[in-house]
Amino acid sequence: MRRQLHSFWAWYERNYAVNVGITAALFALQIVHLSWLSLDVVAERLTGEGYFPLTGLARYLILIVDYTEIPALISTSVLYLYDLRKGRVARSLLFLVLLNSQWLHLFWITDEFVVGEFQSETGGGSTLPAWLAWVAIGIDYLEIPVIIDTLRRFARSVRSEHLGDHLEPHTES
Repeated sequence: MRRQLHSFWAWYERNYAVNVGITAALFALQIVHLSWLSLDVVAERLTGEGYFPLTGLARYLILIVDYTEIPALISTSVLYLYDLRKGRVARSLLFLVLLNSQWLHLFWITDEFVVGEFQSETGGGSTLPAWLAWVAIGIDYLEIPVIIDTLRRFARSVRSEHLGDHLEPHTES
């Protein structure tokens, strides 16, 4: 088992720019979800009017974007575990906590609960207290520092590894 882990981490380090790029792209998709949450669900609750209503296909697309959070959580957790192995402890542990609080939101205090609580005058009919909807929204916003960090890391890795040179077509002389 130790050999497989060592091989995995060696592979991860060799392919760091690609790994962090995939991670950043997956997490950047969450900006769409956070925008919808803010501009429609929260705005409607606070002002009585939503500004990003989703119906039909768009509603299903936002669900798909929301569930890309699962591979994003896994790949980003691996990124911060990699950092822990490299001795970067405090920031990595903080981001792992912020990041993995999302599991609570994904599987317990879901968006459906939030929308149900916010769109009904009497609450969504759940046995959960309505204030948990605000907790779920707060948990969602804990992604923002992680999104920023992964995008910065990707930009740095592209610069340091000259990744763009590998993406241009090669011509034979």
